[in-house]
Amino acid sequence: MKLLLDENISPRLIELLSDAYPESKHLVHIGLGEADDEQVWTYAKTHGFAIVSKDSDFADMSALKGWPPKVIWIRLGNCTTAAIDMVLRNSVQAVHRFSDGEAACLILGRR
Repeated sequence: MKLLLDENISPRLIELLSDAYPESKHLVHIGLGEADDEQVWTYAKTHGFAIVSKDSDFADMSALKGWPPKVIWIRLGNCTTAAIDMVLRNSVQAVHRFSDGEAACLILGRR
């Protein structure tokens, strides 16, 4: 699954997670660093990405619009890049099952 990391997540994760999630991108690397949520949604849908965010905005959009794109909501609160790396790395199998399933949003981290 290709991930599109929201601006609230460090761009460094693209390199850190390249072995687990190849072809993933960060918004700043594709010129969408200051884009609104609709622009990000459209880009992800058009280019086959799952949106990864720490904000509930995309989770809310997925509840209203369904998928694609799929949304991965990281619920770790104020945390380090290493913590996000760990949760995404430890969830590779869950993310791949999610990519093949019918759910629109996957919540990772604290519930």
